[in-house]
Amino acid sequence: MRPPDGIRLPARSVVATVSVARQQMCVAMGGRTVATYPISTARAGIGGESGSNKTPPGWHRVCARFGAKAPLGQVFVSRRPVRGQTLPPTKWRDGGEGDLILSRILWLDGLEPGINKGGTVDSRSRYIYLHGTNQEHLIGTPASHGCIRMANRDIAALFTLARARPLFVVIG
Repeated sequence: MRPPDGIRLPARSVVATVSVARQQMCVAMGGRTVATYPISTARAGIGGESGSNKTPPGWHRVCARFGAKAPLGQVFVSRRPVRGQTLPPTKWRDGGEGDLILSRILWLDGLEPGINKGGTVDSRSRYIYLHGTNQEHLIGTPASHGCIRMANRDIAALFTLARARPLFVVIG
């Protein structure tokens, strides 16, 4: 997919392409695929409308990153690490603690007005993230409430891979 009109990708950009049909993310740098991860998009499908619990389509950029120094399994609430709450790997697959945001957060900002930016379809104001989960057993199936869930080790790897580069996410 090409970026929307008026959007120029910086030379050192990382582009993560999310295939909703395959529940997979391919990450490219310099036009070359460097990583592929299984993911989980919304159980409700694709759409940008606020309150829909759908994963928003189209081009996004990562506008904020959280958890750079957090241990894997760190629980986040409102993008802040919860002191003393780090789930061990044995708890990443059972979902027993509810639907938690773990390890790392990459916050998405839509780039396409009317599709994922502005009004009632604004990805950033909907708090759409790429993040780790305590429901890793559901990765590979649509199961989220709008965000893109990743295995905790995978979100940490993506976070590190793109730490000093602009990161764009294309969802389709």
